[in-house]
Amino acid sequence: MSRIHHTILIAALLALAGAGSLLAQEKPPMRLTLPEAVRLALRQNPEVQIANLDVAESREDRSIARSALLPQASLGVSDAATRRNLEAFIGRRIPGFPQHVGPFQTFQAGPGFSASVFDLTLWRRLEASSHRVTGTRAQELTVREQTTLMVVSQYLGCLRAAADAQAAQSRVQLAQALYDQAEELQKQGISTALDTLRSNVELQNEKQRLIVAETQRKMALYGLEKLLNLDPHQAVELADEPSFFSTPQFGLGESIEDAYLYRPEIKALMAQETAVNLEKRAAGDERLPKVVVDGNWGYQGTSAPASIPAYQFQVTLDVPLFTGGRIRAETAKARIEFKKIGRQMEDLRSQIALEVKTAVEQLNAAQNEVQVANLGVKLAKDEVSDARERFQAGVANNIEVITAQDALSRANDNQIAALYRYNQARADLGHATGQIEKLYTH
Repeated sequence: MSRIHHTILIAALLALAGAGSLLAQEKPPMRLTLPEAVRLALRQNPEVQIANLDVAESREDRSIARSALLPQASLGVSDAATRRNLEAFIGRRIPGFPQHVGPFQTFQAGPGFSASVFDLTLWRRLEASSHRVTGTRAQELTVREQTTLMVVSQYLGCLRAAADAQAAQSRVQLAQALYDQAEELQKQGISTALDTLRSNVELQNEKQRLIVAETQRKMALYGLEKLLNLDPHQAVELADEPSFFSTPQFGLGESIEDAYLYRPEIKALMAQETAVNLEKRAAGDERLPKVVVDGNWGYQGTSAPASIPAYQFQVTLDVPLFTGGRIRAETAKARIEFKKIGRQMEDLRSQIALEVKTAVEQLNAAQNEVQVANLGVKLAKDEVSDARERFQAGVANNIEVITAQDALSRANDNQIAALYRYNQARADLGHATGQIEKLYTH
């Protein structure tokens, strides 16, 4: 018996330790509004972080291009022993001369430098790298806009799922009340057992819908946590659930011209177009002469103690005469790339115009849908109330009540779907005009 008690005690202690570790892993839910969720995603989302690194990388590329225009200096020290084969160097044996010379020692130490005085190609490439930095920043804004749209859409999906679960819970409560009413009227002899059975069936159906709605709500929250790149043990709560049933105005420019002005994709292509044009000019400038100044100063001698100062300074003029068609090919390649970007720009502008017009129409239509759906919910609630009174008075069975319940369920679904479409259309219009981050973070 003592061994059994000892085993039970150990098992209880292990269970308590496991429960303590689970409690330590659990974190209190993070309550987030939609703007807070967007700002958190723009800090933690991996795609945004990679875009930030791309910007940093493009800045380093610009520094590399600039370094080619700056003076270069180095410090060298060498101490060498040399022995040469004189017969191999001349090509034949010379009578009276030894077959080799050396060995002899050579010591040299000192600084060397070089500087480009005139090279238009390097200047063009530096300008092109600066515009590539601008283009990379615009691409970063594109990633931020897309990330914001995904977070907003997922957050709205969570709000919709929460509204579905709330509506399902309300319908369960209503079905329970109607079932209790039918059961009470059956006891009084006013209604039949069939009426009670119908009410019970409707109650079970509503409970099943509630289970599905709660599952969808949890799955939507998991998707939001993934977009925010949160710890797997960190839960999220929505602070904007009451605002789901409101219809805020857009509040920003919604014209095609606004989209052309703000869309970062346009800015990225414009910067890329300028950079490619500069690359084309840089390829053509390779035909021009280049002037370079270089030299070195240091101690030279057969050994370190015997070294004396020595130097060499020179100016080099390099005039390309024949490059095997390389310059012509580089220029033609840059010209082709420039034309490709022009076609991409035309396609992008057409796509943006389509997105803006579509989003405006969807927003207007969704706003009208919300008004109709709100009226439908009000009428459905009135129908349920009238049907309950008729059933209570015994002038009708509860078929009318069940029908009214189904109508209210459809009206709730229509209202939630219309509100979701309105809020999603508002987000789509913000993205189409390039202002979604501004819309949801201010």
